[in-house]
Amino acid sequence: MKTLLYAATCLAVFGLAFWAYRENYATQQVLKDTRALQRQIGAAQVRLSVLRAEWAYLNRPQRLRDLADINFDSLGLLPLRPDQFGRVDEVSYPAPPELEISNEIEVSGLNAGSQP
Repeated sequence: MKTLLYAATCLAVFGLAFWAYRENYATQQVLKDTRALQRQIGAAQVRLSVLRAEWAYLNRPQRLRDLADINFDSLGLLPLRPDQFGRVDEVSYPAPPELEISNEIEVSGLNAGSQP
């Protein structure tokens, strides 16, 4: 009986060691993947900051004003004035379309003209 107990204990120890070995390598792989994702996120943030700087550089008011002046003949762009803006209550919205019912609808299995 002791031999059977020793063999079962030995198999349990081997099984747990195998499980711990697999979990260790799975954890290491997840950590490598996490580091790779963090590097990609960092690179994307750097690219995003460069793109934001380029966007700010390209949208400088003086540059846009110069472009508008250069292309005035083809675009006809003029500065905005306060009287060009309207109020929301001045907007006329279209009326919703009226729905027309073309077929009779039976309610609870009764005809429209019959008594219960």
